[in-house]
Amino acid sequence: MPERIGAAMFIAFQVLTLLLVAVAMATALAHALEWPGKARLDRETYIAVQPIYYPGFTLGGLIGEFGGMVATLLLVLLTPRDTPAFWLTLAALTILVVMHLLYWMLTAPVNKFWLKDTALSASANRFFGRPRDGDALGADWTVLRDRWEASHAWRALLGVTALVLLATALAH
Repeated sequence: MPERIGAAMFIAFQVLTLLLVAVAMATALAHALEWPGKARLDRETYIAVQPIYYPGFTLGGLIGEFGGMVATLLLVLLTPRDTPAFWLTLAALTILVVMHLLYWMLTAPVNKFWLKDTALSASANRFFGRPRDGDALGADWTVLRDRWEASHAWRALLGVTALVLLATALAH
């Protein structure tokens, strides 16, 4: 445990980090758990449902994922390298980064398509962007649906793994 901060403060920071990572995991897991039910929806209903996730999941993702990565990075920097906790925390951070990259590579481009007809604030427009003319995403809605749903299933698996690694690190 680092000497430069008090033991109680360090434990409180560990708990905060764990909570942030739990929020990141929970948002992806919630989407993954919806997949079987949403797979039964027709095109019109599915597309009508997609915008309901904004802004709640966006805020959860920003707070949980970004906050979780920053807090886990700080925890890595505060944890002595010669301990199992350091390596477990570093592994959790690496998995959180991969989880976040999957969002930008797989999920975000589809979000642009789902939200193309939704009135968004200026900041949300900057965050989500808009599909460009000729964007191939609109070709087949089932491809988009499966990509979006699968991306969250993979992200949920990574989130659970990061949470378990971090919890194990905190137990050391």
